[in-house]
Amino acid sequence: MASVFKAAEKAVGSADKKVKDKRINKQRVMLLASRGIVFRYRHLLTDLEGLLPHSKKDSKLDTKDNLVILNELADLNNCNNCIFFEVRKRKDLYLWMSKTPNGPSVKFHVQNLHTMDELKMTGNCLKGSRHILSFDKTFDSAPHWQLLKELLSQVFNVPKGSRRSKPFIDHVLTFSIVDNRIWFRNYQVVEKNKDNTPGFTAKDKGDVSLVEIGPRFCLTVIRIFDGSFGGPTVFENPEFVHPNFVRAAQLKEQKAKYQNRQAAISERKVRIKESEGQEGELSNKRVFQ
Repeated sequence: MASVFKAAEKAVGSADKKVKDKRINKQRVMLLASRGIVFRYRHLLTDLEGLLPHSKKDSKLDTKDNLVILNELADLNNCNNCIFFEVRKRKDLYLWMSKTPNGPSVKFHVQNLHTMDELKMTGNCLKGSRHILSFDKTFDSAPHWQLLKELLSQVFNVPKGSRRSKPFIDHVLTFSIVDNRIWFRNYQVVEKNKDNTPGFTAKDKGDVSLVEIGPRFCLTVIRIFDGSFGGPTVFENPEFVHPNFVRAAQLKEQKAKYQNRQAAISERKVRIKESEGQEGELSNKRVFQ
């Protein structure tokens, strides 16, 4: 009986070893968009899905008001991060990034958007390969930038051994802060050789260069929340101007140009009528009747 018990104990121990997951970093990202997304923004979502092999794409969300249900969707998909594309008026793209279900979360305004199909850069990388994250030193200058750095690193960092990922590192994702906005770029790491480097010498052996792949976009921080898709406001950007106000100012400027032109035409007609004056006895109309 003792031998039978030892054999059963070994079988249970081996089964536990097979089930046990040795991964420390278990980040998974859920990607989805709101209803009414246009093709350019949909292509950007597809590009991000290709860059993040640990992501899971979900169907479109019908509501734009009750975003708290995204926490339940992330839980159902076994994800602890969420990237949500909110499209307004089929023109403005807002990117929500959250640590579900407890937060924090941030709302960005996406500008200067160029997808991989639009750029057609010469860079290329293996699909599903892992990448290096590069952050600007400005991220350490203020507390809200430090919080965004930690959030971006957890969302975009591909865990080792995650599903659909390959054990190679051949590209770099850079996040730079310029003009109080975050600029995203994706570069391929290329080793210099005789084929891709003119004037290659033995000294250049082992050197690397960066070739842009795409996509590229710019993120303007609107507000940082303490919770996931809501809660108390941690930081609010005072320099952010809503796109509706920008479009309203442009329409007002165009309207002012039209009004000024019409006023100038009416003033010209008045001046012409005043310059004609009254007809005298020797005027052409009276002499040559």
